[in-house]
Amino acid sequence: MNLSAELQSDARAFLLWLNGHAGPRVHQVSPQEARRMTRRMHERCEPAIGSLAVMRDIRMEAHGAAIDVRLFDSMAARGPGPVLVYYHGGGFVVGDLDTHAPLCAEIARQTGLPVVAVDYRLAPEHAWPAAPEDAEAAARWIAGSPEALGLDVAGLVLAGDSAGGTLTIVTALALVDSPAAVPVRAIWPIYPAVSPGTRFRSFDRYGENHMLDRESLAWFYGHYAADVRNWRATPIRRSLAGLPPTLVLTAQCDPLVDQGRAFAEQCEAAGVRTVYRDAAGQIHGFLTLRKSMPSGEAELSACTDILKELLAS
Repeated sequence: MNLSAELQSDARAFLLWLNGHAGPRVHQVSPQEARRMTRRMHERCEPAIGSLAVMRDIRMEAHGAAIDVRLFDSMAARGPGPVLVYYHGGGFVVGDLDTHAPLCAEIARQTGLPVVAVDYRLAPEHAWPAAPEDAEAAARWIAGSPEALGLDVAGLVLAGDSAGGTLTIVTALALVDSPAAVPVRAIWPIYPAVSPGTRFRSFDRYGENHMLDRESLAWFYGHYAADVRNWRATPIRRSLAGLPPTLVLTAQCDPLVDQGRAFAEQCEAAGVRTVYRDAAGQIHGFLTLRKSMPSGEAELSACTDILKELLAS
């Protein structure tokens, strides 16, 4: 088994376990079974949710669809301030409010911000552009619905991992074009995919045995069925000027690492205040595997510190 020499020791141990597992891979099963597999993986590999003052499910109505969101807050009461909107990863096909609850809870504790996670519609039942439509609608609803949330929303921070990182960027660009009721103060895309039609070097270097593989990527994109000519599928195609301060996190041993780096470079070229952080020796999805790969805890803390600095300035 060929594994990168740069891997963190716990990431290497995790991959040896994962790749030695006799069960089927995501791309070999139905979307429904892939969702069950994903939930089981997160239950095994994520830490506990931990204590919070508030964890509450809310249903919003937008563009004729019901979208579930979940509020995570380390404080029972607070004054006006920004709200962090979180879009979960999972290739637009898997993942939900439960799979990412431990991460959202920890982000709420570390940043001191209320976090609202969005359960956008998934492919193939709801192919593109359902996900970006839901992501934008949820951000606008959160910006304008403080009574439903019990919060005084003074700004938005958009964040998400993998497919959710893509939705973070796409939603932020949509709100540049047509602002929400409150401004977007910062965004935090985590190992995002920004150009699915482009073959980057990291796609070949890490596209086998490193968690996210070429076959799974093709399976996800096939179900998502996005028009890669459209900027909502390929956000790197359009101008990034006007984006708020941006923290981009990538994983060094991830087939998507070059896409995230290219996005950060284009942000800087467009005059966006940009902080780029590449997590040394980490793999795709490491922030939601922290029970199995505790080295990810330091990266999470570093990013939440950077995010607080961006908001403070």
